[in-house]
Amino acid sequence: MRTVTYTETGPSSVLTLAEREVPEPGPGEVRVRLLRAGVNPTDWKFRAGGMPGGMPFPEVSPGQDGAGVVDAVGEGVTSHAIGDRVWLVLAQHGRPLGTASELTIQPAERVVRLPDAASYDLGASVGVPAVTAHRALTASEDGPARLAPGALDRMTVLVAGGAGAVGNAAIQLARWAGATVVTTVSSDEKATLARAAGAHHVVNYRTEDAAARILEVAPGGVDIAVEVAPAQNVALDLEVVRPHGLVSIYANNGGDELTMPLRAAFGKNLRFQFLILYTLHAHLIAAATEDVTAAIEAGALRVGEDAGLPLHHFPLAEAGAAHDAVEGGAVGKVLLDIDD
Repeated sequence: MRTVTYTETGPSSVLTLAEREVPEPGPGEVRVRLLRAGVNPTDWKFRAGGMPGGMPFPEVSPGQDGAGVVDAVGEGVTSHAIGDRVWLVLAQHGRPLGTASELTIQPAERVVRLPDAASYDLGASVGVPAVTAHRALTASEDGPARLAPGALDRMTVLVAGGAGAVGNAAIQLARWAGATVVTTVSSDEKATLARAAGAHHVVNYRTEDAAARILEVAPGGVDIAVEVAPAQNVALDLEVVRPHGLVSIYANNGGDELTMPLRAAFGKNLRFQFLILYTLHAHLIAAATEDVTAAIEAGALRVGEDAGLPLHHFPLAEAGAAHDAVEGGAVGKVLLDIDD
């Protein structure tokens, strides 16, 4: 099988296309023949050596997200059968063989049914972004633990950076669940994408008074802020999130240090939820994959320009260029085309 690997951390040039033996699934495992793989920021950050753990294996094939067809099942697997269409989440977490490969072996719980009407492009795009967005929307003290139509009725959600992959998923999932969605963007181009994703209100924070615009929509404050840049946006969050509201922080765009006036947060009894999937409880990931699949089945999660998430396709042999595109801030979702 063809697979992209690296044996040392560094720039994208450490990635090489190699031939390896076809792996066999063990007990509780599933082998998936991949058609598409998603590329996320953590993929290039792990490859570059910028994340904890260094090189956990002598050789790594990157990629947490992907979509394809079940090719073989190991002993004891009853949840999947050969020929099933599936999407993957956290495929390379704690394992050497991710999704930048023609075949991958995964624990059955990381292999999720892909509805028949959904494209493999969509299946490869939802993993890390959509599961992250799900957790961001369900971590409230007094909000729903699961997403479904009506779960966020009468709630207002602020999504910082609505043109990003997580932001796009958060907009679509929040709207599906019944929330009024406000998002902030930095350009007219990104405003167009956020509207295509389904945001009810779009605020350009470079040209508008973001706090005033958000509080026009939600005079009592928003219920949830899905935050990508806390170092830059904490003052805005403190101003526009309602008492007992939630700030869900999933990234460190714009700075690694967060400084905030404590009394402002005390005074509102705010909840700050930091989140990353790699240490998230298994039952939360399972709940997210179920709800995300339901949203896919309902047609509420989409990809492509008309859904606010342009797709950028690279062949498997150009995985390095795909990593560079994500590192360079490509707007939309970068995918590896592994098979037609």
